[in-house]
Amino acid sequence: MAPGYSLKILKMMEWIPIVFFTFKGVVLAIGMFFAIKWHYDQGQKKQTTDKRTLLRISFAVALAFAALLLALLLLTALLSKTLGLDLTLP
Repeated sequence: MAPGYSLKILKMMEWIPIVFFTFKGVVLAIGMFFAIKWHYDQGQKKQTTDKRTLLRISFAVALAFAALLLALLLLTALLSKTLGLDLTLP
């Protein structure tokens, strides 16, 4: 192996991350563009959801989030007591 050959490989290796990251960025940007465009087109197609239904769905999602948050807090408290951690406030 000639000494100049390994230098050529090293110089080529400096460009590989630049090319791959640029390609990845372009692919992700194109994907995001088409995802946003698709969701926008879907929203334009069906504008039939009335405000009452939307409010009911939003309330259900908020209630589910609150229930999951409460369950997580209780599970954390139970686990901390099981492990013997002292979580009392000063």
